[in-house]
Amino acid sequence: MSMPSIIKTLGTSVMVAGMAFGSSAVAADAQLPGNVRVVIGSTSTGGDTYQNSSIVADALAEHLDINMKVDAVGASSAFRFLDRDPRGNTLMIFHDQSYLGHLYGVQGYDDIFEKYTIGPTVAINPGNAYLVPKDSPYQTLNDVIEAVGNGEEVRVAIQPGGVSEIGFSALKNAISLEHPGMEDNLVAVNTGSQADKNQQLFNDQADMINGTVQANEQYTRLPEDDQKAMRFLWLTARQGTIEQAPEDGLGQTSREQLLQYVAPNVSVPMGNGDDFTFDKEFFFLYNKDMDQAIVDQIDQALTEIYDEGEIQQTQKTSFFIPNFKPSDEATEYLETKMSVYEDIITNIQ
Repeated sequence: MSMPSIIKTLGTSVMVAGMAFGSSAVAADAQLPGNVRVVIGSTSTGGDTYQNSSIVADALAEHLDINMKVDAVGASSAFRFLDRDPRGNTLMIFHDQSYLGHLYGVQGYDDIFEKYTIGPTVAINPGNAYLVPKDSPYQTLNDVIEAVGNGEEVRVAIQPGGVSEIGFSALKNAISLEHPGMEDNLVAVNTGSQADKNQQLFNDQADMINGTVQANEQYTRLPEDDQKAMRFLWLTARQGTIEQAPEDGLGQTSREQLLQYVAPNVSVPMGNGDDFTFDKEFFFLYNKDMDQAIVDQIDQALTEIYDEGEIQQTQKTSFFIPNFKPSDEATEYLETKMSVYEDIITNIQ
């Protein structure tokens, strides 16, 4: 299924979802406890997962008059903590890496759709990006595709097994379509955090890196002769996602400038007539045995919170795009989304 088909099929409005869940009664036999731990699949308290999760957890805690603490324990620990707690004392917020890690065969990542209950989506980080040094000979992503197709080796620093790698896989797939047999000239430099990826570029160990608008925009302001100066080549987000960002964009890069780096202005063919796009989306995961009444309670609370509208402004101020879908709708949407990217990963592997 193409990405436009996903959007058409699953793009049910929040208003409709809110009406449906607002009219449903929440069972009275189970409620969230007074103290809730929200574990996240990141160990950083300065990254986008922690920031986004804190916005949502704070809004939920105030709305339900309970205590909610976000705990940056990392993916493996977060899944283990969630496995042990069906009572609702522990919830998890993560993003697409939770299923991409499984598709890539990363140890510790199970099939989330079988092992857990999928909760609501809450936001998109539209900033997933690929960058080159400001003095790079590659002025566009098409320059990279053509260089690789002509036999040049292009090294790309990524964190393997998730959001960082999916764009690399799509680019490699596009090269294999346009220049069959040459895709191995696009070489992954497997590394860790964003700081590690940046350092690979600074040290000339990579020609291009995966980054984010939030983490790397500051380096795009530097003069070309600065060792740390970078340029954006590609943002994987959909055009419609970036169009929802604040007009001022982020830092000194406006929304209009960011739109230059997304499809259709930057084309990464998928082979079915569509260009590859990828929105990094955040959502809840629950223990499979957690009472359905608690699932309904969170859906209803978030429906009311998003209807009020204040959380959307807070998210946009932090360069997140609000994207609330209640649990049932989110499950269907994410399963379909996973199947699209599974095809890309399978083609490359």
